[in-house]
Amino acid sequence: MTIVTWLFWGSLATLIYTYAGYPLLAAAGAGLLRRRVHKAPYEPFVTVMIAAHNEAAHIRDTIENKLAQGYPRGKLQIVVVSDGSTDGTDDIARESADDSVVVIRQEPRRGKTAALNRGMREATGDIVVFADANSVYAPGAIRALVANFADPRVGYVTGRMVYEDRGTTAVGLGCRAYMAYEHRLRCAETALGSIVGVNGGIDAIRRDLYVQMSDDALPDFVLPLDVVERGFRVVYEPQAVLREDALTNASSEYRMRVRVALRAWWTLKEMRGLFNVRRYGVFAVQLFSHKALRYCMFVAAPACYLSALVLALADPFYRVAAIGGTGALVLALAGYVLERRGRSVWPCTMPYYFLLVNLAAGQALYEFLRGRRRTVWTPRLG
Repeated sequence: MTIVTWLFWGSLATLIYTYAGYPLLAAAGAGLLRRRVHKAPYEPFVTVMIAAHNEAAHIRDTIENKLAQGYPRGKLQIVVVSDGSTDGTDDIARESADDSVVVIRQEPRRGKTAALNRGMREATGDIVVFADANSVYAPGAIRALVANFADPRVGYVTGRMVYEDRGTTAVGLGCRAYMAYEHRLRCAETALGSIVGVNGGIDAIRRDLYVQMSDDALPDFVLPLDVVERGFRVVYEPQAVLREDALTNASSEYRMRVRVALRAWWTLKEMRGLFNVRRYGVFAVQLFSHKALRYCMFVAAPACYLSALVLALADPFYRVAAIGGTGALVLALAGYVLERRGRSVWPCTMPYYFLLVNLAAGQALYEFLRGRRRTVWTPRLG
């Protein structure tokens, strides 16, 4: 076999394993291990932590949504950290008539992670729930999260994010399809022991497991990994639902993906000890398969396509592969054109979203290799 042939089959195998093989193996392993979470009615004191920057349009609704969860008021605290807001977010948050709401101003602006670190000094709850400033929880979401902590082995819980795309844009459809895929994978990973990825807008941690982080750290990646490193489980609770508007344009989604992937690379580097299979067993394989490999698909996909083009004249199989790759690329480019015109067609949606996400991953790795870090950013817009 030539080097190009090895390149084709190696990259194709990597693609298939990452997106299909690993989820299938996780599902099979889950059926064998079936590590259950021993949930029970449980009402510890809970702190809801909200970091906000210029969220005047959403902060009142977010606070009211958390107060209306039906969780005992005497056991619920809400901490809002305004990160250098200039639009009146602080005043609106302070207008809440509930004494359980604490508003802190962080000045100058330092980013979400620093805001969470600051807010934790005021947290009194045994369990801390992290909520986005524009998040709307379904009724009973906090109770659903907390019930998992009745199991002493559980240190971190994440809920289910449901993207709502009123305009059915290509990016919005891609977000929704991606989260549906992640939902099934996280259910399987929970049965294996711990999940790898969490939804940062609806997750919770035992307060005594929280660690202070650097300003550029990715909280919803660093904290779960640290919890696993310390011997506790990170689990998925699909009954705790967060509804959020999907991003409606490619530039917003692209910037968000670059930021998340860049901070994830730094986290993987700093916590690379978790790849030790001898010490962390199945979770080390999960972390490599679910995160590290997926962030490298921007290399595997072009390698597979370009090598197929080179081999196309030598064998009909490679011609079919090259034609398939060209078709997917044409659909992705068509999706881009349609998105710019405010339209979407389902066959174009996933190729376009796949291309966008992997281009973002490529830029993130480039910035990581150059030593760049990101601390603050503009809040996501639906």
